[in-house]
Amino acid sequence: MQIAVRLDVMLALRKMKSKDLAEAVGITVQNLSLLKTGQVKGVRFETLAKICEVLECQPGDLLEAVPDPRESPEAT
Repeated sequence: MQIAVRLDVMLALRKMKSKDLAEAVGITVQNLSLLKTGQVKGVRFETLAKICEVLECQPGDLLEAVPDPRESPEAT
């Protein structure tokens, strides 16, 4: 399994720009971009909570566990 970040979907639903979210949360646009593209190894709960507060959503609206395409199914 891997974690897919659906931040871009929530931004579109809320009709908000990344720049505006970054400013409201207190992080750089670059860091938000890295988060949106899943290029981070982790995110602080404090940051996740602020994003959820601004976007009026739950963490599950932003993060989704999906099968890792690099993993092959185990033979039974």
